[in-house]
Amino acid sequence: MTRTFIIAEIGSVHDGSFGNATRLIDVAKACGADAAKFQTHISEAETLRNAPAPAYFKSEPRWEYFRRTGFTLEQWKALKAHCDGIGIEFMSSPFSVEAVDLLMQVGMRRWKIPSGEITNLPYLRAVAATKVPVILSSGMSTWAELDAAVEAVRGQGTLEAVLQCTSEYPCPDEKVGLNVMREIASRYGVACGLSDHTLEIFAPIVAVASGATVIEKHLTFSRSMYGSDAKHSLEPRDFQTMVQGIRAAETMLASKVDKDNVSAFRDMKSIFEKSLVSLVEIPQGTKVTEAMIGCKKPGTGIPAARLGSMIGRIAAKGITADSLLAEDDFI
Repeated sequence: MTRTFIIAEIGSVHDGSFGNATRLIDVAKACGADAAKFQTHISEAETLRNAPAPAYFKSEPRWEYFRRTGFTLEQWKALKAHCDGIGIEFMSSPFSVEAVDLLMQVGMRRWKIPSGEITNLPYLRAVAATKVPVILSSGMSTWAELDAAVEAVRGQGTLEAVLQCTSEYPCPDEKVGLNVMREIASRYGVACGLSDHTLEIFAPIVAVASGATVIEKHLTFSRSMYGSDAKHSLEPRDFQTMVQGIRAAETMLASKVDKDNVSAFRDMKSIFEKSLVSLVEIPQGTKVTEAMIGCKKPGTGIPAARLGSMIGRIAAKGITADSLLAEDDFI
């Protein structure tokens, strides 16, 4: 089984603090994530000043929020260097062609395309033209829109994976869409995964058991932090538990058990299974009846399953009551 690639989505939860961003990378690494992912927003290139905000975050105009929480090229390079230094992959989703150009100067091993850019075909072609492998997120697209996005990426670049995603914050369990994830793998012949917006750890673990090889989940110091994503993110302890659950699921899925090989349970069988015993005193020469023998621990004698075959046997010697029976007790 392929090891699941786990992305800790930091996004903009750092709220523009370079120190917070650096520390969140450390937390992602400590939690067991394979990548720490940010979002690169350039307000002037991405949005009009009067563009509406999503219902779940109206505390600040989007244009101002993106500008206030953005980093300079040198800061992005420093964040990547920090990732490289501690052994976690740096990622950031670009939200404009200008952001793609900026991040190419930082150095990218793979792109993660946000759901809102799936219908932005000129942008997708620009991303693909960089020849850096691409992961698409399918949160708010139809099959036709996703087909076109896949074609745009494959026309010039490499499609690494497509993630099922439901663009609801938070996403209820019944809308996770694991069936869509499986259809993605079949439809495009590519690795599939889940970009998860539920509030718990369960969906990513079930997704891995259903074939996902990429998992993306939001990470924050605390759900009480300011910003658009914090209250829909996992705090470190829960994120770490999620990673442990995914790794455990991988081990279970990859490990086959031979049900007929019970050698490891020999001691357990002798302790917990039952053998045939005498319920009463059985004089020598007596023909055994059902009332004379029963089944008790330990499992070191004649197996309890053979009780029926012992009825009618003749006692070869006198047998005391409540004794473990043996084959040479009978003729």
